[in-house]
Amino acid sequence: MDIISMKGCSRSPVFLTASSSHLGHPPTCMLHCGVSSTPAASAVPGLLPATVAVLGSGDFSKGITSRLLRCGFKVVVGSRRPKLASHSFPHVVDVSHYEEALRKSNVVFLALHREHYSQLWDLKHLMAGKVLVDVSNNRRVNQYPESNAEYLASLLPDSVVVKGFNVISAWAMQQSHTKDASTQVFICSDSIEARQLIMELARRLNFQPVDMGPLSLSRYIENIPVQLFPAWKGPVLAAVALSIFFFGYSFVRDIIQPYVKHKQSDFYKIPVEIVNHTLPTVAVTLLALVYLAGQLAAAHQLYYGTKYKQFPHWLEGWLQSRKQLGLISFFLAAVHVLYSLCLPLRRSERYQLLNAAYQQIHANVENSWNEEEVWRVEMYVSFGVMSFGLMSLLAITSIPSISSALNWREFSFIQSTLGYIALLIATFHGLLFGWKRAFDQDSYRFYLPPSFVVSLALPVCVILGKVLMLLPCVGHRLHRIRKGQDTSPYKGRRLEPVGSAANISPERVTIM
Repeated sequence: MDIISMKGCSRSPVFLTASSSHLGHPPTCMLHCGVSSTPAASAVPGLLPATVAVLGSGDFSKGITSRLLRCGFKVVVGSRRPKLASHSFPHVVDVSHYEEALRKSNVVFLALHREHYSQLWDLKHLMAGKVLVDVSNNRRVNQYPESNAEYLASLLPDSVVVKGFNVISAWAMQQSHTKDASTQVFICSDSIEARQLIMELARRLNFQPVDMGPLSLSRYIENIPVQLFPAWKGPVLAAVALSIFFFGYSFVRDIIQPYVKHKQSDFYKIPVEIVNHTLPTVAVTLLALVYLAGQLAAAHQLYYGTKYKQFPHWLEGWLQSRKQLGLISFFLAAVHVLYSLCLPLRRSERYQLLNAAYQQIHANVENSWNEEEVWRVEMYVSFGVMSFGLMSLLAITSIPSISSALNWREFSFIQSTLGYIALLIATFHGLLFGWKRAFDQDSYRFYLPPSFVVSLALPVCVILGKVLMLLPCVGHRLHRIRKGQDTSPYKGRRLEPVGSAANISPERVTIM
């Protein structure tokens, strides 16, 4: 399982992090590895202004001021109450009124809410010809008919408006500027020169600029920070759907069937036992889905004999959602562990233990030791602990500070090799739980197989698929394809992927 975002363009993780394709498909050349495909900006550091103006004295103003100062710029802050605001900024910052701040720089960061744009009307003559960087955000998606940047451009037609820096929080602005060179800054403007200037400024601030094109795409940029987990919608819906299915399946077999056939009321099992049966089944299914996507992508490449054929849209989205699927799987497995630890604490468990002891005494049985059952439970618990330990390791390596300390081979070994081992051990954990019950006629209530049989069907298929991929006749051909050797009938002409798939390395999304 790969629970880690990509670490630069040279890495090829099993999962991809959430990318802009989850937020729409604007006409942009942004790469998924975080590097703009536009040519390097023609502006050079010498053309950047020595002094940058910031209008506003809120949290973002403090953050961008701190970053500018650390990177060698002089900063002048414009505020409606400069005397009061000056206490919130370092003494080297010139805090003055809007008018004085605008006269001292040609690059101005507008750290103001849209509601305060009207205050700039009387200052439009001072802003003529200046580059205005709009960093504002809204409270919800598409809150206004036009974007804040477009509205600002209509108010100040003689100024050059650039949208950017709005996806970075004020807290992130104040952090150490030596460790966030991979932080993306989306920039758009109708002026190519202004875009290049602000992109160069972003580089000087140790950010990674992404040229998004004209100002009409500012609405897209403004929607990014207010999206509520856009990359998680599909995985969460899949987890919820699987949870409902397996919960209902266990409810029918373990609650309804005994009640209908034997008038036995087992409804007390719903809060703990039924939930605890649902959690591992969903967790192992999601873990299998993580690797099934990579196998389907590999099959797609083998079928076409090339890595230049675009993946179907549904498969591309699935590949990009594997990180989220893996994390949800780990979360459900962790909750399953907690529920399992709490099972002996239930009052019903104590009653069952007392009843079993009473029945043993009544039957005059001195020793009820069952060697086979003891070994089964011991191995069942052991495999469960090992699988959860491996999933924890995968989750830990999703932390950026830890993943940055790994080279590519270490990263691939943990996220790919150990991930498949975790899936294999989790499958054995489920098989040991079922043991002989899969072949017991009494276990098929309402002619339905036990839930562990249903949940292990997909993981077993994925494991068999991995074994197939490891066969020399398949593995060697797949390796040649991923190295760029075309074995398809399309050799005569190059197949270039289009859309957002053009930015995804086939090696990155199909390594297993």
